[in-house]
Amino acid sequence: MRAWELSQHHWAQRNIAEALGVSRPSVSRWLAAAAEGGPNRLRSRLHPGRAGKLLPGQRELIADFLWHGAEAYGFRGEVWTCDRVRQVIKEEFGVDYHKHHVARILQEIGWTPQVPITRAIQRNEEEIQCWRERVWPELERRARRERRALAFVDESGFYLLPSVVKTYGRRAHTPVVDEWQTRDHLSIMGGLTMDGRVYTLVREKPLTGWQTIEFLEHLGRQLKGAALVVWDRSPIHRRAEVTGFIAAVGVKNLVVELLPPYAPELNPVEWLWEHLKDKEMANLTCLDLEDLHEQFYLALNRVRGKPRLFPSFFAGAELPL
Repeated sequence: MRAWELSQHHWAQRNIAEALGVSRPSVSRWLAAAAEGGPNRLRSRLHPGRAGKLLPGQRELIADFLWHGAEAYGFRGEVWTCDRVRQVIKEEFGVDYHKHHVARILQEIGWTPQVPITRAIQRNEEEIQCWRERVWPELERRARRERRALAFVDESGFYLLPSVVKTYGRRAHTPVVDEWQTRDHLSIMGGLTMDGRVYTLVREKPLTGWQTIEFLEHLGRQLKGAALVVWDRSPIHRRAEVTGFIAAVGVKNLVVELLPPYAPELNPVEWLWEHLKDKEMANLTCLDLEDLHEQFYLALNRVRGKPRLFPSFFAGAELPL
């Protein structure tokens, strides 16, 4: 547009090109276009590009095809890659795309690369769903009716090996996290109440039934009243000494309910562990178990200072409060 204005003031094309820092052929091309169609011909226009090869409605069908799984199309393993999806599109519609374009199509239809969740084949999905929809609401009502503190209990191991997660780094310079090549770890038993209180027992050796009793006693002192404990079917929960302790305490003070087998995701404490490892303590290298113990409590105290997090642990377990 500036070249056109200067030409209207009788500037030579050579001078216009020199003043604007462009080539003379460019100036000549611009002035010719403006002379033919007016100055508006010089304004930039969006180019729609080549029309898509898929017919209207076909793109929406891709998700339905993929939902059947990769093995339904003869691939080995339930893994979808851009190249495999490209072959499915070619088989179903006779259209051949480059795999990089297939990645854009998958993003447009709401499919993203994800790490699958592994689940035990022995799971009973109907029992798990029934626990969520019927047992859990009844446990809530019972806790309110009997004025019991409802607490979920679970165990986990925190290792000197850091929990490595993605982080930003300079291109071509992959970040490095140093680690002690050892399996030394802390064994931790934790309890989470519905109002966001967290209680833990930490040991530098594997937990046993006696540590389970120790934790239940600690939990009872902190809750200061009757308790309803929900936990899984771990062997240390089924030890004879634990069963005897629960019987001795009596139903008046302690009631224990079991989660369905092979359903760890139903326990909100599992989501607390995940947050601690992958957020609060991610990429953290500790020199020894004492250092790890200190860092664990620092991370736990940070979580305790964020009460907004606790509803998300129950939401992750799909247990509405």
